[in-house]
Amino acid sequence: MTNIQWILGSQSPRRKELLAGIGVEFEVRIKDTEEVYPDSLPVSEVPEFLSKLKADALIPDLADNEVVICADTVVILDGEILGKPVGFNDAKHMLSRLSGKNHTVITGVFIGSKTTSTSFSERTEVEFENLTEDEIEFYINQYKPFDKAGSYGVQEWIGYVAVKRMQGTYTNVMGLPTNRLYQEIRKFTL
Repeated sequence: MTNIQWILGSQSPRRKELLAGIGVEFEVRIKDTEEVYPDSLPVSEVPEFLSKLKADALIPDLADNEVVICADTVVILDGEILGKPVGFNDAKHMLSRLSGKNHTVITGVFIGSKTTSTSFSERTEVEFENLTEDEIEFYINQYKPFDKAGSYGVQEWIGYVAVKRMQGTYTNVMGLPTNRLYQEIRKFTL
């Protein structure tokens, strides 16, 4: 494993922090990739599909000793993916829908080189407390969650006050299931 050069295919500050937190030295490399998936794909399979799509854009340019890690996280409510909000009103609408309800967060991870790869998904069930309109507007104005699936970051104020219960891993909701990723990295060989 020491001869592997790890590449994180994401500019997410949370993913950078989490990957560094498990002791992996890496460099960031990304390529603009249109994140589209077939309409027929079950929503639970979308994150793994998109993580592979991101990796496929990077793999042709990898050196023989480089391995890319790509991830995609989705928030699912009532069978529908809540993506990144397009503005204040969209974020408010999403958070109003999540208020007082259970939702699912799935992160798909793809680890690959020119010769070998593996992928997996992790699921976390999250229950939100009821949020007032004022609380939702405060969060959006203070934290501007426009780059976050489902319009929220669990590591921010809203995660502290709104998350009533969680079944699964916290880091998965942040965007990278570190326990499972660490286990897969330990097994990875070129």
